[in-house]
Amino acid sequence: MITLTKAEEKIMMILWDIEKGFIKDIQDQYPDPKPPYNSISTIVRVLVQKEIVGYTAYGKSHQYHPLIEKEEYSSGQLSRLVKDYYDNSLKQVVSFFSESKKLDKKELEEAIRMLEELKSQKDE
Repeated sequence: MITLTKAEEKIMMILWDIEKGFIKDIQDQYPDPKPPYNSISTIVRVLVQKEIVGYTAYGKSHQYHPLIEKEEYSSGQLSRLVKDYYDNSLKQVVSFFSESKKLDKKELEEAIRMLEELKSQKDE
C-alpha cells in the first residue's frame, strides 16, 4: 500500500484533477504563494520513482499523469486508517463519529440506509 507525504498528496490531488500536465500546469493550480518550480519538479520526480506518476517525454519536457486512480489511493488510505487507529472495527469508527457529534441527522440517516443495504446484500 502506498503512503504519500502531504506534499506528494497535494501534487497527486492536482494531477487527478487536471489528469495530465507539465510542472508549470501543476504549479498554476497551487494557491498563492505558489511553491517554487524546482520544488514541485523534485516531488514529481519522487512520485515517478515510486511509480505513482508516469510521463510522456516531449524533447526535454515531460507531461505527467497519474498511474493510480484517486479512488484506489483513498480506499487504501481509509483501510489503513481504520486498521491502524480503530482495530479494523467499523463499530469503533461509527462510535468515534457518533461520540464526536460530527454526523448530522441527515448524514446519520444516510449511513444507516447504506448499512441496511449492505446487510441485505450480505443476506442474499
